[in-house]
Formats: sequence, structure tokens, C-alpha cells
Amino acid sequence: MTEARRIKFMSFSLIFGFFLMWEVLCIVLNVSDLVLPRPTEIIATLWVKFPILWPHILQTLYSTLIGFVLGVGIGVTLGVLVGTSRVAYAVAYPLLVGFSSIPKVAVVPIFVLWFGSGTTPAILTAMVICVFPIVVNIATGLATTEPDLEDVLKTLGASKSEILWNVGLPRTMPYFFASLKVAITLSFVGAVLSETVASNRGIGNVMMTASSNFQVSLVFAGLIILAVLGVVLYSFFSFLERRVTGWATRDTDIAIT
Repeated sequence: MTEARRIKFMSFSLIFGFFLMWEVLCIVLNVSDLVLPRPTEIIATLWVKFPILWPHILQTLYSTLIGFVLGVGIGVTLGVLVGTSRVAYAVAYPLLVGFSSIPKVAVVPIFVLWFGSGTTPAILTAMVICVFPIVVNIATGLATTEPDLEDVLKTLGASKSEILWNVGLPRTMPYFFASLKVAITLSFVGAVLSETVASNRGIGNVMMTASSNFQVSLVFAGLIILAVLGVVLYSFFSFLERRVTGWATRDTDIAIT
């Protein structure tokens, strides 16, 4: 068995062992289904309710991805503007930190006030929550480009745009993909958060409704769905990261992953 397959086998074994222990403890301790349903009950609920859940899954995925794409576009733009100027980096960074420190649950009512309940607040919340990591990583990657390298390129006649395009942005790719993996998970958080507050569709709304009706197994089914979607998208960006930034990763790490 190769190293990569051994690690994947260990990962699946850990996941299987976690759910097996969960099942056994619920049976042995006689835990009520209203407190903590067993994994088998959650899977049964998913199987029965999946036709009903599917439109809500698509809704959450739609809101998350649209908000994520918008957030990445804004984040990259701001990151390039801030990262290419050390003065702008020093001036704008406190504002970015302050904006990021605002709890996103506090901005959902504002979006509802402006745009009404529904999909738009979910998209905007997903967008806002993922902008900060993109901006910080892009700006940090550009700001940490070696001054000596820039001086050499300027001596050879390269313009600022050429240095940015040929050196700055490629060297920022590891930072960028690291931020993408964080941002996609945060986008799910933002979309579901908005759906629980101001939407009649989406997994967040399903979980909120199920919780009010004491359908605990359906609540956990929603959590499982969100976890699976998050892992799939995280793995997708990890795959892209290995293909685009393989030069920044050790060969041993590439073999393992």
C-alpha cells in the first residue's frame, strides 16, 4: 500500500470509527433521540427526506457559490490595490480588521432591511464573510515580494504592471489558494446563517424549522449535508491548489496528497 493510500485509509477509518462510537454510545447510554439521534437514524432521515431536501440543498449551494464568487472578485481587487502599495497596506489594514471583527449575524438584519428576505441577503452575507481572508492573503503575498527582486526587474526595464503580472501575482498563488479554502467554508457559514434568519428556503431554513418542530434527526441531517458540501468544495480547491502551485510544495507532500 502506497503512502497516499495508507493516509486515505486512515482518514476513512477515523471517520467510520467516529460514527461507530457515536452509535454505540447512544445505544449503551440510552440517549434520547431528542437529545442526540444515532447516525443510523440520521442516515434514514436523509434517505426518506432527500427528495424534499434536494431543492433546499441547491438553494444553499447557489447562494454560497454566488456569494463566494463575488467575494473572491472583490477580495482579489482590494488585495491587489492594498498589496501593491505599502502605504495603502499600512493605512487600510486597520479598517479591514475592524470590518472583519463585526459579527456577521449583525449585518443580516441590515441586508434584510435593504433587500428584503430571501436569496439576496444570503448571497450578500456569504460574500461579506469571505472577503477579508482573500484581501489579507493577496495583500500579504504581494507585500512580501522581495524588494531586491523588484529592484532587479526595474533595472532591466520592467514596468510596475509587468512586475505585478509576472512576479507578484504568481508568488501570491499559494496565499490565494490557502484563502480560497478558508473562504469557501466561511461562505457556507454566511449563507446558512442568513437562511436561518431571513429565508424560507435553504438548508438553514430547514434546520431552523426542524428544530422548532423537535425533529432533531432532520437538524443533524442538515448538518451532515453542509459538512459533505464543505468537504467536497474544500477538496476541489485543494486539487486546484496542487495543480497550480505545485512548485511551492515539497515533492514528498505532493506524493502524500
